[in-house]
Amino acid sequence: MNASPTSLPGGTHPLGDLTVTRFGYGAMQLAGPGVMGPPADRDGALAVLREAVRLGITHIDTADAYGPRVTNQLIRAALHPYPDELHLVTKVGAVRDEQGGWPPARRPDDLRRAVHQNLEDLGLDALDVVNLRLGDARGTLPGSLAEPFETLVALQQEGLIRHLGVSNATAEQVAEAQTIGPIVGVQNMYNLAHRQDDELIDDLAGKGIAYVPFFPLGGFTPLQSTALSAVAARLDATPMSVALAWLLRRSPNILLIPGTSSVTHLRENVTGAGLELSDEDLAELDRIGG
Repeated sequence: MNASPTSLPGGTHPLGDLTVTRFGYGAMQLAGPGVMGPPADRDGALAVLREAVRLGITHIDTADAYGPRVTNQLIRAALHPYPDELHLVTKVGAVRDEQGGWPPARRPDDLRRAVHQNLEDLGLDALDVVNLRLGDARGTLPGSLAEPFETLVALQQEGLIRHLGVSNATAEQVAEAQTIGPIVGVQNMYNLAHRQDDELIDDLAGKGIAYVPFFPLGGFTPLQSTALSAVAARLDATPMSVALAWLLRRSPNILLIPGTSSVTHLRENVTGAGLELSDEDLAELDRIGG
């Protein structure tokens, strides 16, 4: 029997007219090393996906560039036909090269091809949410998103996409997207140590738009990692647990998508995100990003 979504840390949040658990699952780590090729343990990867649903998770994040196409095919093999309450969020705008790089692919024909590949590999007639991936592997880059985002809006109008979002985007690009069409979420790098999107998160929260941080432990300096580990040790918790719990407390519109290829680690992440943080804990943690 599946657990109730309300039993997961953080409860639920809307993505447009969809409702998802704030604690979700990111499928990137199910692909092989470097997010290329199949997993070493295919049965283990399928088990992680099935356990996510059993735990009550209703938000799975993926992309056709993962593998490429590997994680989408695993999701279909593990979970199709999908439960009505499960919602899949994917990304387009980048492909993989032979060196394992992530070159941009945001021309109209690139995006149409990617959307149709997602539909085929996931076994869907329409995608719940598609995020336009901007910038590059090093982070955000300035510039207009009008042409690629207008292409996705056209695909939405054709009935192939239900909702749109942006990923790896600057605040200016988020604002530009909203002048072209509604968005339901922004997926950017953000964590205790990297707080550059604080103002954007608060602005989106006021509009009911979700913010989905990736790399909850990415980019910490040794000093910051030491400070986080000290708080975690005092709370008898792991640094990941503290980082996830802090994100859930940071703002009610934050959705988590921690990834893992281990059923055990998936369960530990769910438990850890429910860690109770006191006001004193929060004040100490906030100083890490200060």
